Amino acid sequence: MNTPARLAVLSLAIALSVAACKPAGDTQAPAADAAKPAASEAPTAGDKVSVEITGAGATFIYPLLSKWSDVYHKSTGAKINYQSIGSGGGIAQIKAGTVDFGSSDKPLTSEELAATGLGQFPSAIGGVVPVVNVEGIKAGQLRLTGALIADIYLGKITTWNDAAIAAVNPGVTLPATKINVVKRSDGSGTTFNFVNYLSKVSPEWKTKVGEGTSVNWPTGIGGKGNEGVAAYVKQIKGSIGYVELAYATENNMAYAAMQNAAGNWVQPSVESFQAAAATADWASAKDFSLVITNAPGADAWPLTATNFILMYKQPKDAARSKAALDFFKWSLESGQPQAQELHYVPLPADLVKQVEAYWAAEIKL
Repeated sequence: MNTPARLAVLSLAIALSVAACKPAGDTQAPAADAAKPAASEAPTAGDKVSVEITGAGATFIYPLLSKWSDVYHKSTGAKINYQSIGSGGGIAQIKAGTVDFGSSDKPLTSEELAATGLGQFPSAIGGVVPVVNVEGIKAGQLRLTGALIADIYLGKITTWNDAAIAAVNPGVTLPATKINVVKRSDGSGTTFNFVNYLSKVSPEWKTKVGEGTSVNWPTGIGGKGNEGVAAYVKQIKGSIGYVELAYATENNMAYAAMQNAAGNWVQPSVESFQAAAATADWASAKDFSLVITNAPGADAWPLTATNFILMYKQPKDAARSKAALDFFKWSLESGQPQAQELHYVPLPADLVKQVEAYWAAEIKL
């Protein structure tokens, strides 16, 4: 498909998803173009196989899974059919046994996994970023602390020239524009990491809203998926939202710098995500159930997040589960170029070894 046609199809898909995702009582807003990143070129094809693997879940990881799937399909012939429906939907579908794997940016606890017979392992690390549509503000120019973001989403800060925002943005011209809050309308791992972080830095947020894949938002317009939030923020003047970095960069959106746990101002990047990931003690985390928001470290991005894959430990269809593991083995061992291209952090080699040992011990094929 040529580029204009591809973008037209993506724009239509975004418009339909945004229109369909409106929860009752949300303010209506027009849809906008928010393209998903395109798939990358495949390597030289080797031996072909004929298998279709099904998965569903996080929109956070969709850009990377899309690229990995495209490269893997062209190389092996295996097709990965992934539904980008949100972490909540992915958890529901794998529990129902309707897909070969689920995907979530919220790790399940060992108790939750044991109750459902599921195993869990990380696939990649990325970052959630605050994105804004404020006149005159470019990517990385605006500074926001976690406390400020919490107060914006609590409805306490309502204009962009509020004194609290101006205080951390000396020399930046901030308009007296109303802040339009954009949130997720679906069960979301991106939301989980966002509100988990806000609960760590804002006692008021922790008490009044808390954390989860879905929360009772005090205010805001709901968009379905990362793509829905990106579409609304692109269209609505004065808006703020939160998306995975690939959605921000591919759609030329203005994202904010943030103050991390060490008190330093950092930009979202592979390097700042790596700095946060380096603090994680995966070896001590049973079933890899670990959240790395607000990580310590001078250069750590405070909204760094991990995507997790969910599969049955005793799958009904061993052949399809083996095909899924073959795909993820290739992704973890050979998919680093695609990950870095889209600003995700590939798992370090020692963590890949831990994941593969977990497969051998826990997933019975």
